[in-house]
Amino acid sequence: MITEVTIVIPTFNERENVSPIINALERSLGSISWEAIFVDDNSPDGTAEHVQNIAKNNPRISCIKRLGRRGLSSACLEGILASSSPYVAVMDADLQHDEVILPDMLNALTQENYTLVVGSRYLEGGGMGSLVPGRITISRFATWLGRLFLKTEISDPMSGFFMIQKEYFNKICEKLSVKGFKILLDILISSDTEIRIKEIPYVMRSRLWGDSKLDTPVIWEYCMLIADKFFGRIIPPRFALFVTVGTIGVGVHLSTLFFLYKILLIDFISAQALSTIIAMTNNFILNNIFTYRDMRLRRFQFIRGLMSFYISCSIGALINTLFANYLFNLNVPWIISGFIGAVIGSIWNYAINSTITWKE
Repeated sequence: MITEVTIVIPTFNERENVSPIINALERSLGSISWEAIFVDDNSPDGTAEHVQNIAKNNPRISCIKRLGRRGLSSACLEGILASSSPYVAVMDADLQHDEVILPDMLNALTQENYTLVVGSRYLEGGGMGSLVPGRITISRFATWLGRLFLKTEISDPMSGFFMIQKEYFNKICEKLSVKGFKILLDILISSDTEIRIKEIPYVMRSRLWGDSKLDTPVIWEYCMLIADKFFGRIIPPRFALFVTVGTIGVGVHLSTLFFLYKILLIDFISAQALSTIIAMTNNFILNNIFTYRDMRLRRFQFIRGLMSFYISCSIGALINTLFANYLFNLNVPWIISGFIGAVIGSIWNYAINSTITWKE
């Protein structure tokens, strides 16, 4: 029998939710031919192994276990591409999405010729359930921000619950940045033309087991997605962050130099050397927290990365100085020479640190 629809379910530490969501899918989809692909990011609680054990006796269930890769959007992408069905749905494993509307979503694609069907919390009849006020505020702000960049009118672009024609997804998948945690927004922004979208209201349920994945880093990834989609072709967001951190580092360097040289009366060479080390350390820590958040270094790797950062940035400073001096000797104005030297040094630092210090 040909599978009509695939349900892609990204997971991380969702072992307790696996059986309940499979049972819920069986009740709601009834006689529809379906399969569920769980995409697990090597959960410490053994989610992948639990799914694989269920799959031994249930041919509808399969699991993709990812090693060394993390991220909700990329997990959705891999699951959708692994499916063979003409229609693919994405939903969370936390039982907050209402699986009862899946048949209506499928009917809208097959009978009403829509390209994409979205489960919306903001249409009449939908709702945020018992979500805490802080989470509701964050969600509404992210929704408002996302809608600013869309060609298509949609009430809930931040929804993680949708169904799409696989044929259409195949056409746009290479345009996706796959950053952040909301692949639906990525799909909507990546679509060159308006697509036929239908929204179906649902009320979000409370999570029964496990912890919410929404935290400050996830919000940061969402902002990175927006930046990447609209400025990535000109300046990669990661490079822009790297340069921003470097600019902050200049301020740290000068402030420290003033304190050491003017207040503590340390000789200039020593003050300059100490200021440079403090500024480099500051830059490394900020880059590790923000610029390379998805590759954050910890424990021994943090120390190794710091040493690597010191060495690469010292070479970058030397390249900066030599190149600026070369231009200056060619009678290029000092301000232009200095600026170009700084740009060359920044590009060197970014390229080397992205390759060596924070390796993909």
